[in-house]
Amino acid sequence: MSLHNLKDVTYFDLNNEINIPVDNQIPLQKDQQALQAFLKQNVTPNLMTFDSLQDRFDYLIENHYYEAGFIKKYPISFIEKLYQYLKDQDFHFKSFMAAYKFYAQYALKTNDNDKYLESFLDRVAANALFFADGDEQLAMNLADEIIHQRYQPATPSFLNAGRQNRGEFVSCFLIQSTDDMNTIGRTINSALQLSRIGGGVGINLSNLRAAGDPIKHIEGAASGVVPVMKLLEDSFSYSNQLGQRQGAGVVYLSVFHPDIISFLGAKKENADEKIRLKTLSLGVTVPDKYYELVKADADMYLFSPYDVEREYGVPFSYVDITKEYDHLVANDKIKKTKVKARDLETEISKLQQESGYPYIINIDTANRENPIDGRIVMSNLCSEILQVQTPSTVDNEQHYIKLGKDISCNLGSTNIANMMNATNFGHSVESMVRALTFVTDHSNIDVVPSIQNGNRESHSIGLGAMGLHSYFAKSHMHYGSPESIEFTSVYFMLLNYWSLVASNKIAKERHQTFDNFEKSKYADGTYFDKYLNHSYAPQSDKVKQLFHGITIPTNEDWVALKKAVMEDGLYHQNRLAVAPNGSISYINDTTASLHPIINRIEERQESKIGKIYYPAPYLSNDTMPYYTSAYDMDMRKVIDIYAAAQVHVDQGMALTLFMRSTIPEGLYEWKNGRTDKMTTRDLNILRNYAHRKGIKSIYYIRTFTDDQQEVGSNQCESCVI
Repeated sequence: MSLHNLKDVTYFDLNNEINIPVDNQIPLQKDQQALQAFLKQNVTPNLMTFDSLQDRFDYLIENHYYEAGFIKKYPISFIEKLYQYLKDQDFHFKSFMAAYKFYAQYALKTNDNDKYLESFLDRVAANALFFADGDEQLAMNLADEIIHQRYQPATPSFLNAGRQNRGEFVSCFLIQSTDDMNTIGRTINSALQLSRIGGGVGINLSNLRAAGDPIKHIEGAASGVVPVMKLLEDSFSYSNQLGQRQGAGVVYLSVFHPDIISFLGAKKENADEKIRLKTLSLGVTVPDKYYELVKADADMYLFSPYDVEREYGVPFSYVDITKEYDHLVANDKIKKTKVKARDLETEISKLQQESGYPYIINIDTANRENPIDGRIVMSNLCSEILQVQTPSTVDNEQHYIKLGKDISCNLGSTNIANMMNATNFGHSVESMVRALTFVTDHSNIDVVPSIQNGNRESHSIGLGAMGLHSYFAKSHMHYGSPESIEFTSVYFMLLNYWSLVASNKIAKERHQTFDNFEKSKYADGTYFDKYLNHSYAPQSDKVKQLFHGITIPTNEDWVALKKAVMEDGLYHQNRLAVAPNGSISYINDTTASLHPIINRIEERQESKIGKIYYPAPYLSNDTMPYYTSAYDMDMRKVIDIYAAAQVHVDQGMALTLFMRSTIPEGLYEWKNGRTDKMTTRDLNILRNYAHRKGIKSIYYIRTFTDDQQEVGSNQCESCVI
């Protein structure tokens, strides 16, 4: 049976019966029946089998499905041992969605798409062997982490490991343009090239001169950022990865850029077609000064990037607006535009209600918590990557006069519920860090030299987490309760501690640190002050019990780690980031990222076969009370959870806010008990609350409308890992 011939099969019907209550009960057994039917009817008869592992690998290599190199690094006897270990673990998918997603999206298939060439076990083995790079012990460790679903590589890594015809292992890219035509041209070319090889692209446009700024001293000549945005959108649409999916990008602009109103307006439904952006995402970088002006209901000034760069000698993004605001206002050589801060705040909220955009990057918060020498100026397509960049200079022949540092996103995720059952939390994290290190060491994005350079110097990775809400439900904790906030803090403290230990160990082994380590807060030891001056160990009996058997670092452990890092350094400039997990959370049978669920039974539209229903993990009469929908939850609880994690995460997190167009009575106290429409003020309040709580970024605003539709929920596949 062709893998595309999915009509007249019973497993979809069985899965769809989940949505039909029986005696007012959810018939969860139908999902298990659908799973077994799918494996029996679709997978077993279509999975190609071989007489031996040697025959299998010979076939895959000879027919150009697998690279030969990574297999040849191991004797066949070891590969047989690894396979036997994996078989002994007796892995089974727990839901129909998990199995369907894996075989539809990840399993290697024959070129005619008629047969599966991999089971889940095979894909796990390929990842373990590939990322261990010939290290037999590490290969066994990674096999153990992935088969028990404590660790899940990001989609590009998990999908492409070992394949001969593959894309990149990294998830996304960040680049920036400076204020000259050569760099703008190079930026557009970079967007084309990066979209071609896969992954979403974030682009900083804040340095570009505003509409009406001079060109060659001729006033009013500049067209501003919107035409560049249109060129970028067309570039992503054109460079669509062999027609398989649209390229995806986000552009960031400072809230103090004079084009901010037209920037936001280009995304509105009623915008002129000449400027309207249909697929390009928008993000705004927001310094502390903006929040001060909004709170004071004051006028605010937007500053010409052209003039600012001439006065300060650096691109606009590299000027600390909060620190320099009064000087900028007083400087007669800098052209400025006056607007009402709250009017701009309302425009942002209106657009978020309408489209889910813009993303918000609290840029001063990100830089204040940044332990690395340099400045963070933007983020990525999911707003969780926050790393320092330096601008490039390009000559008339499009050669780099000065090669700056840009960013590629090298991601993976822990599965919280399974990590809490790990026999050795620190050992697990080290294996994950080493797998991610292989990716950063072997990533070579030569089509964009600034990204190649940034990756080579920083060795940055982004280990994150998923399954927080499902773990809360399993553990009988309500999302946003005090014990859930405490748990989140302890869990991410452990991720931080053990990733630091692993990075330090690798630096010591290799006698190598990330570039400019000596100028970091790690090198002078000040990064560790918060851990030496405050204990993040479990305090409540509930959380102590949850972490029973897991080693919690003591003050003495932090002192020892500080000493080791100051002596031998860290290999990775950045280590942690929480992405908005998509398909990988399904195959892990867990909830996505740190978000609360949307529905206890999620309805997912699959383009080829229709609707699939996915029950929340661990859903039962016992856990039902702990599965409150995000749309029925005070979003301050979500912000509180993310804020607890953010304390320990050196980069960012893809925080999504979920709003109803009509807010139920009593959901938000500032509604004074009224059932009312969501207003721009509600979003203003939440953004300001997030800023006060130390949140670095806000991703989408998803709105559930009165007609049962979602706004802001069309996340492109490029921006979920």
